[in-house]
Amino acid sequence: QVQLVESGGGLVQAGGSLRLSCAASGRAFSTLHMGWLRQAPGKEREFVASISWSGGSQYYADSVKGRFTVSRDNAKNTVYLQMNSLKPEDTAVYYCAADTVGLSRNPRVADFGSWGQGTQVTVSS
Repeated sequence: QVQLVESGGGLVQAGGSLRLSCAASGRAFSTLHMGWLRQAPGKEREFVASISWSGGSQYYADSVKGRFTVSRDNAKNTVYLQMNSLKPEDTAVYYCAADTVGLSRNPRVADFGSWGQGTQVTVSS
């Protein structure tokens, strides 16, 4: 079992940037594919981005492609989500989680486990 703690959320104006971090402890982080997901008020949780255990492959939701970048540093047991050109519709609680099924282009939320507590991102217009 891996324990995950997100940080880096906050309030930002539209067009701004934030970098989220997810620190892992417990089970060998470097063997895990990891993902970022988000949940906006009144909406279902949705996939945002994922990255392979080596960092060599990444997948993105269409809504964030070209604006968000997922990366990882296995030496620091941390995965990152760089968010640029933020829009009000990016407002949500962002979670990191371990991919329990295997990296895919369109994963289901149910494919992820070991959720962190989430970090709030609010984008003002």
